[in-house]
Amino acid sequence: MSDAHESHSTELVAADEPIANPGLPEHTWRPTDVDPAKERRAEIQVSVLFMLSAVCTVLFCVSYFVFDIKDNWSTVGGLGASTVALGLSLAGALLFVGIGIIQWARKLMGDHEIVEMRHSAGSNESERASALADLATGIEETGIARRPLVRNTLLGSLALLGVPMILGLRDLGPLPGDKLYHTIWGEGTDEHPMRIVRDGIWTPILASDLEVGDLVNCQPDALMNPERYGIDPSEVEGTNAQIVKSKASLILHRMNPADIKPGVDAEGNSRANWDVNGIVAYSKICTHVGCPISLNERTTHHLLCPCHQSTFDLSDSGKVVFGPAGRPLPQLPITVDDEGYLVAQRDFDEPVGPSFWERDYYER
Repeated sequence: MSDAHESHSTELVAADEPIANPGLPEHTWRPTDVDPAKERRAEIQVSVLFMLSAVCTVLFCVSYFVFDIKDNWSTVGGLGASTVALGLSLAGALLFVGIGIIQWARKLMGDHEIVEMRHSAGSNESERASALADLATGIEETGIARRPLVRNTLLGSLALLGVPMILGLRDLGPLPGDKLYHTIWGEGTDEHPMRIVRDGIWTPILASDLEVGDLVNCQPDALMNPERYGIDPSEVEGTNAQIVKSKASLILHRMNPADIKPGVDAEGNSRANWDVNGIVAYSKICTHVGCPISLNERTTHHLLCPCHQSTFDLSDSGKVVFGPAGRPLPQLPITVDDEGYLVAQRDFDEPVGPSFWERDYYER
């Protein structure tokens, strides 16, 4: 072996060992490392910061319910009481827990230099064991096991920080209650059953006017004539009108009565009387993600959703024959009134639109 090669090998071996004195200044111990009184005082300071974080979190929750979002008494920048209270309390909760962790690290956690040798490949078993030992040492040096006050106040403040996030979910919108289960089709009376009208022109539909193969987009007459059905007009105005219309959107399709395969309703009763001489009514809202449907295959009575190609068989209780939809289209039982106009017998017997957790399903 040449002298140059031996010299290079010696340098490599030497590089594997730590430098005895890398030139760092002598370590200076912190006051909390040498004075138990100052250590205890620092521990109390950190715990107080964590408790202040918890107090701010509680204030956030109180402010959320106490201050109305419409309260707009003048503040800096013209912000309302709710905005200021929620912003300051949440900022304080995050700020105090952050400062507490920083002070904990600066004053109470281990404070000495550690040398770690680098390796070029995966660690062997002894190195892995050493790493776990170092981890245990690090946890020990944080003092979390022997400082229950710091540990418990930290865990308490962090646990409470989840509460504002949960409360914030309420601002995604009002809770629907049972509104998803009902539409305005059920608002008709014995004297005035809910008429089905053409969408856009709002004219009632005579059963005799529809021919085999026709597909008509429809809405409830109550959107234009709420008083006729004893409905407060404010319930079908502005935003409310859009909500009512989106849930009540309907399609009528006429086919040969012999093509219809009556299913059963939620109570197991036959749907044989749900159509009028081959005219069937279904929700226009796809049960996949709520797209409006109107693409009709006239000869097969299949209705295709343009969004994701879910296909429903209108001759067979709206069952899914293709695509990602997981439920049939809800069917509306219909009949005719004394003047021959199409009307709803009652509301849908299941929620319209996409699936949700609480929604039940029954075979048809």
